[in-house]
Amino acid sequence: MQLFCVKESVTKMSDRVTCRPGGRSARIQASVHGAVNDLLQEVDRTDLTVPMIAARAGVTPSTLYRRWGDLKDLLADVAGHRMRADQAPPDTGDWRADLRAWTENYAEEMSSLPGRQMLRDVVSSSVESGVANKCCQYASQQIQLIVERGEQAPAIDRVIELVVAPLLYRILFDDRPVDQAYCAELLGRVL
Repeated sequence: MQLFCVKESVTKMSDRVTCRPGGRSARIQASVHGAVNDLLQEVDRTDLTVPMIAARAGVTPSTLYRRWGDLKDLLADVAGHRMRADQAPPDTGDWRADLRAWTENYAEEMSSLPGRQMLRDVVSSSVESGVANKCCQYASQQIQLIVERGEQAPAIDRVIELVVAPLLYRILFDDRPVDQAYCAELLGRVL
């Protein structure tokens, strides 16, 4: 069962958060996330506003401010939710090949235009929102599932630091390609 978190205070995102399963909170989150995703297909993101999202989601703007704090953190939360893997990485029986396939797929998804925008949303979020930390956990969980399959597999932190971090840096701040050759070069550091 997935847990949904709600804030107990109306001041800002860093206030105490409690989690409970499903319910009204889950419906509101799903409605707001759906509204954001729909509106991003219809309007330029620079024209997107909290009242516009609230109207589409069928909630008041104060609901969005209370739960997410501001538009930047709401967009980051939606991006973070989209970055969560739907399933475990395929197990081909060769953990090295599985890690290579995961890395290439991750690089392809994150270097796409939607992927780059999701990364920018996450990077621009406040530390208090915790979205960046969640995204790191999502990648770590996927990598853990792969490295647990093999003997003498690298530590998860090593893969994050020597493969994922350079990939993300190049995607966000460099104009050089993120291709299979680059992924192989990075993986060579940990394999």
